[in-house]
Amino acid sequence: MIKDNSKKSSIRAAFGNALKEVGEINPQVVVMDADLSCSTQTQIFAKAFPDRFFNCGIAEQDMIATAAGLAKEGKIPFVSSFAMFVTGRTYDQIRNSVCYPEFNVKIIGTHGGVTVGEDGASHQALEDVALMRNIPHMTVIVPADSRECEEVIKYAAFHDGPMYIRLARSNVADIFGEDYHFKIHKALILKEGSDVSLFTNGETLAEVLDAAEILKKDGITADVIHVPVVKPLDVETVVDSVKKTNFAVTIENHSTIGGLGSAVCETLCAHHPCKAYRIGIHDEFGQSGEAGELLEYYGLTSDNIAKRVKSLLKEKL
Repeated sequence: MIKDNSKKSSIRAAFGNALKEVGEINPQVVVMDADLSCSTQTQIFAKAFPDRFFNCGIAEQDMIATAAGLAKEGKIPFVSSFAMFVTGRTYDQIRNSVCYPEFNVKIIGTHGGVTVGEDGASHQALEDVALMRNIPHMTVIVPADSRECEEVIKYAAFHDGPMYIRLARSNVADIFGEDYHFKIHKALILKEGSDVSLFTNGETLAEVLDAAEILKKDGITADVIHVPVVKPLDVETVVDSVKKTNFAVTIENHSTIGGLGSAVCETLCAHHPCKAYRIGIHDEFGQSGEAGELLEYYGLTSDNIAKRVKSLLKEKL
């Protein structure tokens, strides 16, 4: 299933191509964007199906409300903009016009996390997963690579109900091969170990896989659990892993409040209380800088993750 993750590709291009593919299969699929189709790559769908693409301008709230109306009439709207804008500016419309009536709207937030880079704090969504996860009826997915993104978009086109899908701006490592198939109710155990359970998703998965190899050289073995579906969380896989290691660390390009880390900690509190730590952005805004520099600064590179896990294991002992 796992490929050589030294190669990278554009997850946004994968999103655009997958949209075009589902558009060819299902004429009820329509796409909406907030004047950012070149950045989100919805332009790929727009060129193929101009009569089913709607540029709503910089009016995200109107876009979500319109998508709700289209869904009510049987269309399948895929709505896209930067994660900061499509979740933050539109929270009321998503909550009351999409999720409350359970309309079949797919919301795709690109440019998630600090790897948005030089655009800085105003454009770096670090709270979007927390916002969407908290709304009833919403499914929340954070794909790790281009192959998984394609699979998730195809799944979304045939899944009935509100869905939020978060994508990165930067190119991401190619982790999964052509044999990979997305399953909504299953997290993936990509490496097995007995000392610590590492939970992650999105673009940090590649860093965690490399961190696990660094730890292995020091005699520390880790379960690496990829959790693309933050809601509904695969409780069984999370709990089973931690029953074995009795030590959990979550890693995410998101605030440590309300995202994957919170979901895992809440689950363990209810089903298997143990030591659990969260690596991510700790109750602060992002800042301007190159994507790689920001990953380094916030401790999200493989070397930093390995150092932090070793330190936490020493504290545990």
